Amino acid sequence: MSEETGKNRTKWTTVERGIRKYEHLTRKHGKKPDAYFALRYKIDGESREEGLGWASQGWTLEKARQTLAEIRAAKKTGSGPVTLQERRKKAEDARQADRLKPTMTLLWETYKAAHGDRPSAKPDARNVRPILARFAKKTPEDIRTAHVDALRRDLEAEGKAPQTVKHVLGLLRRLIRYGAKRGLCSMPDISRLHFDMPKVDNIKTECLTPEQAKALFDALDEDEDQNLAAMVRLALATGMRRGALLGLQWDDLDFRNGHIHLRGAVAKSGKTTQIPMTEAARTILQSIQPTGSPYLFPGKDGGKRVEVRRFLDRIRKKAGLPDDFRPLHGLRHTYASWLASSGKVDLFTLQKLLTHGSPQMTQRYAHLADEAMKRAASVIDECFAVAINAEPAKPAKSKIVPFKK
Repeated sequence: MSEETGKNRTKWTTVERGIRKYEHLTRKHGKKPDAYFALRYKIDGESREEGLGWASQGWTLEKARQTLAEIRAAKKTGSGPVTLQERRKKAEDARQADRLKPTMTLLWETYKAAHGDRPSAKPDARNVRPILARFAKKTPEDIRTAHVDALRRDLEAEGKAPQTVKHVLGLLRRLIRYGAKRGLCSMPDISRLHFDMPKVDNIKTECLTPEQAKALFDALDEDEDQNLAAMVRLALATGMRRGALLGLQWDDLDFRNGHIHLRGAVAKSGKTTQIPMTEAARTILQSIQPTGSPYLFPGKDGGKRVEVRRFLDRIRKKAGLPDDFRPLHGLRHTYASWLASSGKVDLFTLQKLLTHGSPQMTQRYAHLADEAMKRAASVIDECFAVAINAEPAKPAKSKIVPFKK
């Protein structure tokens, strides 16, 4: 029933059998006084009166009639709630079930809460937009292969790169698998939902020539911020990713055993690992001036730095590097390319140094390793040339004194 006190309302009036209302003395709904509706009916011989609501909340005489008719029909047939209390409880249960329904929105919010501190959180937030634009209220059970194919076609029609399309579809698949593992939903059968990923030719890498590297080092030497200059040098000396460099802390450096620990919290894979501290890396690390922050390259507040774009753009321009060269990303590729082409580092070792999760990621450098092997194998050509063009060897003069009788 209404919580209004008697001083604010007129007396109850019966509108028609089973429906009553009263009008508020001061509150208006349009030009008329706001009216409160209620129903009267019997359940198991007992009279019951239950309030519906105000006209300003959307209740009308016609709506009250329909509600009363539904209650009477439920009472007569024995199906459905027979009181307003039961109806409201059922409606609330339905709303609660809807809130817990494993829609893609719910799966994304749950996934984001669990993985929000990962380096991939920012690109995931970008890649989820086309997913939620299309599947926000859908559950994995509602999504079919045809729907995923349509999403892929639309992204391609918008001019999205194959790698971007692959990331979006990969995130959609990852969200569904995450929900299934957490018991939030079931994994759709492959006959209903299958992901055809676009093929990506990602063999092209950004690699500096020795001349470009020299120009970069000169620009770094001349810059006023030598701590950030050390970060760029360290990128080429170790091949570390941007996130690992910015998240590097003094406690991660093991000068005694010659290791650099990469924390799982800032690693792309989410796993803690370590890489060797070479002499070049050691020299660079020892040149960094501590600022009192636990981070080697902290932000202004001493916490983790999140952006170095201005510094990198300044260095790139000063070194005369191409506009599309991404310094930290490009230096990681330069590191890998130089090692692969040296002929002294096999791809398995390179995979470990780059902390790649799978050998497939390292295969982009396989052609450089092949070239190094060809150069090594070509040494036999020189041996053949010497053997073919060499003159027959003359017998060496004997230094043995003939035996005299």
